[in-house]
Amino acid sequence: MYAIELTQPSPSFDQFRRVTLAPPALGRGDLRIRQRAASLNFIDLAVANGGYPAPRFPLVPVSDGAGEVVEVGAEVEGFAVGDRVIVHAKPAWSGGPIDAATSAIMRGLSLPGALAEYAVVAASAAVACPEHLDFAAAATLPIAATTAWNALQRARIRLGAWVVVLGTGGVSLFALQLAKASGARVIVTSSSDAKLERTRALGADVGINYRSQPAWARAVLDHTGGRGADLVVETGGAETFAQSLDAAAPGGTVFTIGFLTGTRAAIDVLPIVTKALRVQGNNTGSVADLRDAVRAVTAARIVPIVDRAFGLDEVSTAYQRAAAGAQLGKIVIQHDA
Repeated sequence: MYAIELTQPSPSFDQFRRVTLAPPALGRGDLRIRQRAASLNFIDLAVANGGYPAPRFPLVPVSDGAGEVVEVGAEVEGFAVGDRVIVHAKPAWSGGPIDAATSAIMRGLSLPGALAEYAVVAASAAVACPEHLDFAAAATLPIAATTAWNALQRARIRLGAWVVVLGTGGVSLFALQLAKASGARVIVTSSSDAKLERTRALGADVGINYRSQPAWARAVLDHTGGRGADLVVETGGAETFAQSLDAAAPGGTVFTIGFLTGTRAAIDVLPIVTKALRVQGNNTGSVADLRDAVRAVTAARIVPIVDRAFGLDEVSTAYQRAAAGAQLGKIVIQHDA
């Protein structure tokens, strides 16, 4: 079978090669999936540029993908040849609280990822694709939609709540779409007025340009009548964390998922104490969480925002675009493009 290998880390994302590998063996309880599309997440970029340690090189990269079942192993129930499925990024994490052992087993890192012709995965790690989505859109769901869904659930977002999302990446846009489906009001921050205008077309109630309004937490308070947001989806890290605390309402949740500006933030703990904030970390979620997120995407007929789709001969270009931060939504790599 064909595959794309990452041979070693590189800040220029130019160490990919196309190879031929033996197809993986099918075991009891497994599905053989012909992979059709993959989508990039921050973890994929970090592995490729050396920002996140990999156990070995070369490796088949990219955690998130979707495809069709071409072979079903013994003792598998609920799946048949021809079914379209999404594969969870952490296939050993079936459900329940995070566990160090199961959450460390990850496609595109310790396991072969989505840039191979075929994958063999446990049937328990596969979730049926929403019928209204093609492979490219479905491939964006495992990490980004699961994370956004968990953010809304942990903050108990309901009709009329205020949600702040930082930036216009995949998790932020899924949080916007899922929050609007829940009847919440959403504020989006970005350095681009053009991107903010596009998020308004997706239902955003308020857009704040943090370049022209560097005290964006104050702007959040102004737009929420001085109360703040019930949920802040914190993707920035060191340079945004303090303002996320200030932007949160009493009893609100700062759902911390990213570190685009670094991991070491100097913060004042007083807002956490006086406002009784919940600062919630997140490491994606389980297969059960993905299944719940897919159910919500299906019920609300949400269509993920795909910025651009690239072919297998454009993997370096896809990574470079994702790293530049120019996209709105998800970067997808299609096997048959």
